[in-house]
Amino acid sequence: QVQLVESGGGLVQPGGSLRLSCATSAVSAFTFSRYTMSWYRQAPGKEREFVAAITSAVDSTNYADSMRGRFTISRDNAKKTIYLQMNSLKPEDTAVYYCKAAWTVPGRVYDVWGQGTQVTVSS
Repeated sequence: QVQLVESGGGLVQPGGSLRLSCATSAVSAFTFSRYTMSWYRQAPGKEREFVAAITSAVDSTNYADSMRGRFTISRDNAKKTIYLQMNSLKPEDTAVYYCKAAWTVPGRVYDVWGQGTQVTVSS
């Protein structure tokens, strides 16, 4: 069973930076390289929202409009890990950040979520 573990969250002042990591276990590096990996976040009282994604093919990336230019998603297939570099953080970026792995087999899409890591942006 694929497992995802996020880390790197914490308290940061407005304008600061954090780098989140999401490590994958119970899967080979080759299999991991075929996953589409994503970051989502959920603020208190709000629905979970998409942050960024990186595909398995040519590492194409996609971002939510409010994060584009401030956040960067990347992956290291050898380490079976993805990252989210967050710069120019704002108080409204405060949320629990989750990573997700997704893959398809003919006729079905699978996904697995991590447990989340808390990011708090406050002075």
